[in-house]
Amino acid sequence: MIANSALLAALVVMLAVFWVAGETTFLSPYKRLLFVRYGVHLGLFVLVLFFNLFALFYAVSRVLFLRDTGVKLHHLDRQLGTTDTVLEDLSRRLGAD
Repeated sequence: MIANSALLAALVVMLAVFWVAGETTFLSPYKRLLFVRYGVHLGLFVLVLFFNLFALFYAVSRVLFLRDTGVKLHHLDRQLGTTDTVLEDLSRRLGAD
């Protein structure tokens, strides 16, 4: 889930940087001056944007993919307490630990 969120955030940041670079072609004669003077600020802005997007995508993925995990685990715990033959192997493995 963390890797997927990081990949999606990196993709969105990269697309945003490419779009902004395409829209600001009139600044290309001043490219060197802009990166020398404001390169650190631009880099920090992109880094903060990445972390904010990562946090957003991570929170959304937790809400979407871990919605009923507690209920499912409680149901599995109750099933392991029964004498069901399908779950005997799993019960033995959990009991051995």
